[in-house]
Amino acid sequence: MTLSSLWNTVYPIIIAIIFFELIILVHEGGHYFAARLMKIKVNEFSVGMGPKIFQKEKNGTLYSLRWILFGGYCQMEGESEESSDENAFSKKSVPARLFVIVAGAVMNLILGFLIVLIIVCSGNLVGTTTVAKFEENAVSAQSGLQAGDKIKSIDGMRVFTSTDVTTGLSRSADDTLTFVVERGGETKTIDVTFAMETYEGNRFVQMDFWLKGVDKTVGNVIKESFMQTISYARMVFLSVADIIGGRYGLSDISGPVGAVSYVSEAVKVSATSALRLMALLTINVGLFNLFPIPALDGWRMFLLIGEGICRKKIPDKAEWIINGAGLIILLGFMCIVTFSDITKLFH
Repeated sequence: MTLSSLWNTVYPIIIAIIFFELIILVHEGGHYFAARLMKIKVNEFSVGMGPKIFQKEKNGTLYSLRWILFGGYCQMEGESEESSDENAFSKKSVPARLFVIVAGAVMNLILGFLIVLIIVCSGNLVGTTTVAKFEENAVSAQSGLQAGDKIKSIDGMRVFTSTDVTTGLSRSADDTLTFVVERGGETKTIDVTFAMETYEGNRFVQMDFWLKGVDKTVGNVIKESFMQTISYARMVFLSVADIIGGRYGLSDISGPVGAVSYVSEAVKVSATSALRLMALLTINVGLFNLFPIPALDGWRMFLLIGEGICRKKIPDKAEWIINGAGLIILLGFMCIVTFSDITKLFH
């Protein structure tokens, strides 16, 4: 293997790892800046995990860089133990603590929006949901879809962006889908048939038409970026629903190793492909952290909301046991998924 080919193999992986660390850094940075804003003492802000490479203390906070760039944390005073410090996390009001907890996920969503904004700005046109033209011998054109049709929904799923169109098509295992379109000022419902393609044993609709693009303006770029971010968030919820519903099994779920592999492959394809996947991942991390699962931010939000309503805090011991059990389950799940990811790399 030449030095050039080795570099071509390694650099996409390095970029993927750096981006993963960026997602975590942005998340923990959200907690950090929100804590500072609420005058909560931060004991340590760490980039990475494991043994320390570098550390520096400033204004009562220890800033550290660690060897394993696959994690990080913002450790606040009184976050997981009792503290008499008036600036401890536990001494602050419920709204203040909620603000700090939510800030991490919010920063991930903001990062996702900014990445989508870069994607939209880099394009020549802003996408729409209107059919522009068909590929040669397109099956969908033969079954009633026409150029100029504005797609409103696919199989009952509302469509707002071009991403929604591809999502709606990709979720179908049947060759005929029900489209609601706007045509000539009227709303029509049509059954559209597509050719199918098979990949790794699964059947997918073959998209055989192009969507119209319009000239960019400041207004439509911002609007499209916002709507695309919503579409990416919707994909996360649809995926969770599919997992719960049994459409996808454990072997279809990817952890950090699998995600790094996908991002590194996307980097090889194009910058836009990599950015799309990165946007989806950071939005995924932000939303997943808001789920009310023990050991995640969403669970702490759930407890804080309960505390605010009932005016009573759950006993520390009970909270510690629940969070510990949740952490063990999550770590066990991550071990299984990581093992599955590594197995896939050698197939």
